[in-house]
Amino acid sequence: MTLTGIARATHRAGRGTVVDIVLYAASAVYAGIIAFNTGMPAHAQWGRIAVFGYLALTVLAVVQRFVGRGLARPATRMVLVFAGWAATTLLPLLIEAAQRATGASGRAQDEVTVVEMAGARLVDTGSPYLSHDGIVGALPSLGYLAYVPYNPGIAVFGLPRRYAGDQWWTDARVGFAVVTAAAIVAALVLLRRLAPAAVLVRAAQVATVFPVCALTLATGGDDLPVLALCLLGLAFAVRARVDEGGGALWWLLSGLVIGDAAAMKLFALPVLVVLAVFVGFRAGGRSLGWYLTPALALPVVTLGPIALRDPDGVLENLVRYPLGRGLAESPAASNLPGHLIAVLLPGGKVVAASLLVAAGLAFVLHLLVRPPADVAAVTWRVTAAMLLAICLAPATRFGYLLYPAAYAVWAVALRIPREPAEPARHPGVRVATAGDRA
Repeated sequence: MTLTGIARATHRAGRGTVVDIVLYAASAVYAGIIAFNTGMPAHAQWGRIAVFGYLALTVLAVVQRFVGRGLARPATRMVLVFAGWAATTLLPLLIEAAQRATGASGRAQDEVTVVEMAGARLVDTGSPYLSHDGIVGALPSLGYLAYVPYNPGIAVFGLPRRYAGDQWWTDARVGFAVVTAAAIVAALVLLRRLAPAAVLVRAAQVATVFPVCALTLATGGDDLPVLALCLLGLAFAVRARVDEGGGALWWLLSGLVIGDAAAMKLFALPVLVVLAVFVGFRAGGRSLGWYLTPALALPVVTLGPIALRDPDGVLENLVRYPLGRGLAESPAASNLPGHLIAVLLPGGKVVAASLLVAAGLAFVLHLLVRPPADVAAVTWRVTAAMLLAICLAPATRFGYLLYPAAYAVWAVALRIPREPAEPARHPGVRVATAGDRA
């Protein structure tokens, strides 16, 4: 049985409610542990609030499983997912944002501050980045917060605080949550008639109430809109494959949202690249043009002018710092292989970076030799690429594993039986369709 088949069988177990109970109960335990066993105040605050939401979800899932068959329907379970998202993610986020606006410390992770400073800097100087010399001058007061290891698009979430000051609603996490929710809901709507309802429930859970996503969005959040936009882009790709005659529009929309994600963080690049290879080999050159034009234009337009004006500042923030070669040490220092190599071996940073580049080249070569057959296969390849990159990067976090975890579950939802299976062909060759012959 394939990975997709195993996952679908798991989703069907006990009408899905057995897995729901286990997921919510385990999440409650995790939130309780975080509440009292972490040195990060924002995480502890999330745990103290979210634990009650997860306990309520567990009780309601038990009721769904044992009280009435109608309560266990996917539609009812989906309502519970989004109610749980409000209780375990949105509520703690808003409480922390309100407390932070009144001056309370320790109510947000550092990336929130970095994004908000990037937004202010974008307005004031035309660039979200400090130059190399600017970083040198800012290090005594800001430390690693002087760096912005994100693409310029992320600075948009810092604009509300720049213009309206310290309010709960100007917190960058509020914008992160709005974009994340809108993208996830849109992706689920696009797939609602194509994927089994129970599978969509599980996909919604992993992107909303799954603790690694809920905690991340409530306390820091900048990865969630990137992930959600990539998932939406993959959903658009599925629609492009199954909707006869409307492929161009769906490919354009897919490129737009994935390009938007890539304009914010480099973590969108695996999706952009793998999907581009798939479109080129499986859908032809014209479809590739519809997809790739916006997917490349958005990150190029946002980063290009800044890179031309201050290439060393861009190199310092986006290349040297993430690879552990910056003027300050990155706090992304989880004990994964790449980080351990970087800190334990002589010349370890160079070794880890070289391994990362070599793995990337090998992955691209394999991708070109054996292009993915459908959008689900694209998502599985992205899962593998993200897992490899996170494990080998010199500066990395366990929290980044939310990407491969979410992609692995969504790959099941993106496996559409009606999607046409076509032999791989050169990207420049276009196969005539029924519409062409009409």
